Amino acid sequence: MLIRTPDNGFVHPTSSDITPRSAYLQRRQWLLAAAAAGATWAARDAWAQNTVPRPGKLAPLPGKPSTVPGGTTVEKPARYEDAAGYNNFYEFGLDKEDPARYAKTLKPQPWTVQVEGLVNKPGRFDLEALLKLAPMEERIYRLRCVEGWSMVIPWEGYSLAELIKRVEPQGSAKYVEFVTLADDKQMPGLRSNVLNWPYVEGLRMDEALHPLTLLTFGMYGEVLPNQNGAPVRLVVPWKYGFKSGKSIVKIRFTEQQPKTAWNVAAPQEYGFYSNVNPQVSHPRWSQATERRIGEDGGGLFAKRRQTLMFNGYEAQVGQLYAGMDLKKFY
Repeated sequence: MLIRTPDNGFVHPTSSDITPRSAYLQRRQWLLAAAAAGATWAARDAWAQNTVPRPGKLAPLPGKPSTVPGGTTVEKPARYEDAAGYNNFYEFGLDKEDPARYAKTLKPQPWTVQVEGLVNKPGRFDLEALLKLAPMEERIYRLRCVEGWSMVIPWEGYSLAELIKRVEPQGSAKYVEFVTLADDKQMPGLRSNVLNWPYVEGLRMDEALHPLTLLTFGMYGEVLPNQNGAPVRLVVPWKYGFKSGKSIVKIRFTEQQPKTAWNVAAPQEYGFYSNVNPQVSHPRWSQATERRIGEDGGGLFAKRRQTLMFNGYEAQVGQLYAGMDLKKFY
C-alpha cells in the first residue's frame, strides 16, 4: 500500500540538532550553536502546533496517556541525559557513550519504511505517513539490557498492531522481521565485524500484535534522538533491549523464523525469544539482578535490584508462552 503525503508536513530534526541535552547545557560552544540554529525551527513548527522548542530540546512529539494495560509504570523515569547518553547502538560504536558521540552523522529525514512479504497490501511508508497512521500515546516502559542494567523511559508511539492491520498479513505469515539501516557513510560502527550487517530482529506474529509492542517515534515528549534509533524504532518491553531494533527501514512478514543478528552471531548466548527471565543466566553472568539507572540518584552506580519475570509484564504477556519451556526457548 503506497501512502503519499505532502512535502510540507512534519520534518524530523537534522543530524546537527540531535545532541545530548547535557551537551547544550554544559558546553558553551553547543549553546552558541543552538542559538545560531534557532531560525531553522520556524519551518518545523506547523506539525508541532506552532511551538518553538527551547534550546536543548528536540521538536515536540506529544502523546496522550496510554490506555493499554501495563502501558504506564509508576516507577521513576531515568534522566533524559542517561537515556540519551548511555545506550547500545553498535552501528555508531561499541561503547555506551559512542551513540551520543557519533550519531550526529545519521540523516533521519527523508525516511521510508518498506513493508513486504506475506501481506495483501505491501508498500512504502514515508515518515509522515507513519506518524499519521494512529494517535500517539506516551508509554512509560521499563527497559532491561541483557548486560544487567535497566532504565524506565517514557516513549512516544502507538501499538505496532496499528500498522500490521493496515497491511493485512496473509494466513501463512507467522513472523515479522525488522531490518535496520546499514549505511557506512552515516554509521561508522559498521566497520566493526562484531555483527553481520544490517541489524535484523524478529518477533512471532502474536508478539508483534500484542498491544504493548510499540512502534516508537519519540521519547520524553520529543522526537527520538539519533542515538536512540531515530526516526522510528521498536520497543518490546518484556524482552531484552536488543530485540527493539532501531532506525528501521524494512518490515517483512515471513512464514519462517527470521535469522536475527545476535542469534546468528552468538546462538549460545542470545536466543530468538530473548524474554527477560531471571531464571536463565547468560553464559557469562547471572540475570537474576539488575542495576536500575536513575534510581535513588544512583546514576550508573545504582544498587542492584531483583529482575522480574518478563521484566514485570508477566500479567500482560505470560499467556503468549503458555506450555513453552522458557529455559529451552530463551
